[in-house]
Amino acid sequence: MSRIAVVAINGNGWKIARALKCGFEQKKVSCFNPSTGELKDLVAKIFDKDKFDGIIFIMALGIVTRMIAPHLKDKYRDPAVVVVDDFARYAISALSGHEGGANNLSIETANILDAEPVITTATEALKDTVIGIGCRKEISKEAVLSGIRQALKRARCPLKRVRCLATIDLKAGEEGLLEASQSLEVPLRIISSKRISHYRGAYTKSEFVLKKIGIEGVCEPCALLAGKRAKLIVPKMKLNGVTVAIAREI
Repeated sequence: MSRIAVVAINGNGWKIARALKCGFEQKKVSCFNPSTGELKDLVAKIFDKDKFDGIIFIMALGIVTRMIAPHLKDKYRDPAVVVVDDFARYAISALSGHEGGANNLSIETANILDAEPVITTATEALKDTVIGIGCRKEISKEAVLSGIRQALKRARCPLKRVRCLATIDLKAGEEGLLEASQSLEVPLRIISSKRISHYRGAYTKSEFVLKKIGIEGVCEPCALLAGKRAKLIVPKMKLNGVTVAIAREI
């Protein structure tokens, strides 16, 4: 997915739109700021998969539903639609979630905005496992994949139960992590350092990690924060420059 339209109808939404334009470095992003009266006409013009692979609306879900309803064809021909609220709390996969790529787009959007992705398709909702990952700088894809496989083996957990990988924002650009995520076809969630620093749940803390990056841990809190009411089933494992932890929702 390379062509994204971002639509905002107020000042706060426009700030979020600009943040998304900056955050989607590898995508062609077009931002639109119509008046409420012009929104209907704009949607009629841009709701075409030949023009945009995905559309991110920064407004109420109800407004989006009414605006796109007359243009719906099917999940193979409609663009991916993600809806973000005015305070960037949630990134909702609203249309063409699996086939159209809205599920992945909602995660990418959430990563940029430090928001919560909301995905309701059955194939994703049934997945209850999150793998938290920390790593040294310039880690290889092979090292990451090896760590993931060993942790899954210890958990006796198949890859098909894994909803996402999760890491800290400081590692968001690590090529080895990104390549491992793509290889496994499992999305990578980015958890902000701020959220981890405020997290009060129990996890393995490291003085070394604290001195290195100012946070007491990575893989365990990332796994726990990326899940809902999650508990660790595999605590922190150190494996050739990679730390891996697995959490499962209960």
